[in-house]
Amino acid sequence: MHLAMIGLGRMGGNMVRRLSRAGHTLTVFDVDPAPGERLQHELPGVQAVPSLDALIEALPAPRAIWIMVPHRYVEDTIDGLLKAGLAADDLLIDGGNSNYRDSQRRAAKLARKGILFVDCGTSGGVWGLKNGYSLMAGGEARAIERIAPALTALAANQGKAWAHVGPVGAGHFVKMVHNGIEYGMMQAFAEGFEIMKHKREFALDMHQIARVWQHGSVVSSWLLDLIGDALEQDADLAALSDWMDDSGEGRWTVHEAIDLDVPTPVLALALQMRFRSRQKDSYAGKIVNAMRAGFGGHTIKPADGQS
Repeated sequence: MHLAMIGLGRMGGNMVRRLSRAGHTLTVFDVDPAPGERLQHELPGVQAVPSLDALIEALPAPRAIWIMVPHRYVEDTIDGLLKAGLAADDLLIDGGNSNYRDSQRRAAKLARKGILFVDCGTSGGVWGLKNGYSLMAGGEARAIERIAPALTALAANQGKAWAHVGPVGAGHFVKMVHNGIEYGMMQAFAEGFEIMKHKREFALDMHQIARVWQHGSVVSSWLLDLIGDALEQDADLAALSDWMDDSGEGRWTVHEAIDLDVPTPVLALALQMRFRSRQKDSYAGKIVNAMRAGFGGHTIKPADGQS
């Protein structure tokens, strides 16, 4: 099929490569022209265009356009496409990490113009080009049917790792929960390895343990593979800081759990640890220590540079 890809970063660019290698025709656009030019020279059937107007002009109707940009730019991208001439029966796919409520609102806005919308949660990261992606699509059945060849080409497990999970909003909702779970899994691994690192008397080899757990262990996983690879390159992870960003999905998952009265202590605490990582000194920790020193006379370590 012929479709467009808007956003050619780490995910979008590799998705273009995977689609092209499966025989699909791609028209691509990014605000930075360089990645589009590289893809056009690298792959057959890929045409880079300089603007959204040129993209609309280049696509046969009815158009299928995949948006792969950070969620804060999705609204402007859709408005730009509407201004450029997006028309009834065209189909937009948002494959980024948008809030599912925004996806529902955008779908309703586009439906009034006869334009179809699919929200597609996309997991696989930078390894998706080689291994394929896990895709969670929300939308009308007729919209999903139209893009099924592209979903199959992108999906891992020989094209089987995609599903129509529900109506518009469901795709990004499922991906939101997926990312919340991911926070919890990563935090659990991090805490376990930190316990072992602090058991000085055993002088444990973190890389060795990661590698042995990769084979036959109930905690074997892709995340554990990544830990093993990182420790092989840098045993003490000296080149990394402990500052952790969050892109929104963890927050949205916890908010949703609160709204639904669902207890999620692991996911909530994993999110809170992201916030803790950004503090050089924890004021809350100092407050606790002030109380400990006051009521129990506990010895408190002084701040750096204080005696």
